[in-house]
Amino acid sequence: MQSGRKFPYGKLIFFVTGNIHKFNEARRILAEHGVSVAMLKVKTVEIQDNEIENIAKMSALNAVREVNLPLIVEDAGLFIEALNGFPGPFSSYVYRTIGLSGILKLLDGVENRRAQFKSAVVFCDPSGELRCFVGISNGRIAEKPRGTSGFGFDPIFEPEEQPAKTFGEMSIEEKNLFSHRARALKKFAEWYRNFLGA
Repeated sequence: MQSGRKFPYGKLIFFVTGNIHKFNEARRILAEHGVSVAMLKVKTVEIQDNEIENIAKMSALNAVREVNLPLIVEDAGLFIEALNGFPGPFSSYVYRTIGLSGILKLLDGVENRRAQFKSAVVFCDPSGELRCFVGISNGRIAEKPRGTSGFGFDPIFEPEEQPAKTFGEMSIEEKNLFSHRARALKKFAEWYRNFLGA
């Protein structure tokens, strides 16, 4: 790895996403580490793969070819133990099609409600530097949706560090203490500052 590389944008990183909720979570985490972030909407090719890391890597490479800027891409999934890891990398599609009620129906009468949120943040720059940072949040699936904050499956996920609340019942600041995305972004921010020689 080449240390101390300088970009014309300084500590600004571009976050390729069309999800304003993801962006707001990322902005707060990265700001704590002295990294500024700008939202960048780029249509990327999303491959079908069993690993979210591979999906994020391909999206990042595709986006860099389009815009020629240092950027990050994030992909996340909800992995439910009793469903053999489903919906996993297909979480976004499953949320759009069967939603929270569909997942809860699949778990109707199931005692084991252990689950894991996993996030992969991938950095890519125009030189082809590619790095992946993974964050995990362990918890369980609630019996019913609670809360209106966050997005996606947040209202049915209770992190093990705060089992009395779902992500949907937490403020962004509170969720960022436990979330998979925050953990991956913190790892990225620490590496990025070192990468830039900050």
